[in-house]
Order: sequence, then C-alpha cells, then structure tokens
Amino acid sequence: MPRPAANATQLIDDARVRVTRFDFVAGAETGWHEHGMDYVITAVTDCHMLLEDEEGERRILVAQGESYRRDAGIKHNVINDGGADMSFVEVELK
Repeated sequence: MPRPAANATQLIDDARVRVTRFDFVAGAETGWHEHGMDYVITAVTDCHMLLEDEEGERRILVAQGESYRRDAGIKHNVINDGGADMSFVEVELK
C-alpha cells in the first residue's frame, strides 16, 4: 500500500536560499529525491524518521529544535516513522 505524501510548503526562494516546510502525517514520505544543494533541516516537532538511501535504511530522531546538515548529492526517501505528525524546515543553500 502506498504511503501518503508529505506536504511541502515553500516559504522563501530567492537568490541565496530556498526554505521549505515539510509536514508529515504518521507514515507519510517525501518520496525518493536527490538534493541539488547543501541543506540544513531544523525540527519543528520531534521527528522520528526512517531514512531510506542507497545504503539501506536507518532510523533517527531529530528532537524538536535540533538541526543537522547534509551536502548536495544526497539521494534518499524520508518517512515519518512515529505515531504522531512531524514537521521540519529545510534551508537549501544556493
């Protein structure tokens, strides 16, 4: 059974950054995608994530208010692995 899609809301897209808020119901996913830019995410809620990438799957928790960064070129699918809705804001660096 297909998972529901995460809701992406673009907040800013200018010459320097693209800022997008992602909201996931329980079990929702982004779908497989590749990041064309370096980026930082900051968790709005506790984010219990299942990350699928070319190396397999791993579960992580990004606690509310915490951030992490990744380099351009990442290919993955992000899934809400928790029982509650989750949200984070992604800032892509142009």
